[in-house]
Amino acid sequence: MYDNWLANATVIVATLAAVTLSVLIHYEGLWFASRNLPKIGGTQHVKVLYAILSVLALHIVEIWMFGIVLWLLLQWPACGHIVSVMPGSGALGLLDAVYFSAMTYSTVGFGDVLPVGPIRLLAGTESLIGLLLIGWSASFTYLEMERFWRVR
Repeated sequence: MYDNWLANATVIVATLAAVTLSVLIHYEGLWFASRNLPKIGGTQHVKVLYAILSVLALHIVEIWMFGIVLWLLLQWPACGHIVSVMPGSGALGLLDAVYFSAMTYSTVGFGDVLPVGPIRLLAGTESLIGLLLIGWSASFTYLEMERFWRVR
């Protein structure tokens, strides 16, 4: 299963690229939201809502990005495959890969789909980066809420 070093290297490079891109997306997105929050008119509630929706949008983009990377890797059987425990499920498509990505990123875990082969590296790393970025978002949200609620 792991004898194909080209497939293993491909998964490693794809994982590093996905992690780097997700951290950059998150950093730039939080920076953009932080710079625009003071410019938003309205009450503190509107600003907090903007912050929450911004963070949620970032996580959705990152989940889709990991899902697309996973789906692309699955096109080469040497990189592994996803096993579905649901009866009658056929080949997994892009939305299945995004679903798997959401379960992995949010650290809910594998329930009805399981990674097999080298792509397990991507899945395990996505769990770690998802936990890190969700924590970063929670910290950002707390700091922004404190800043705007303190102004009162």
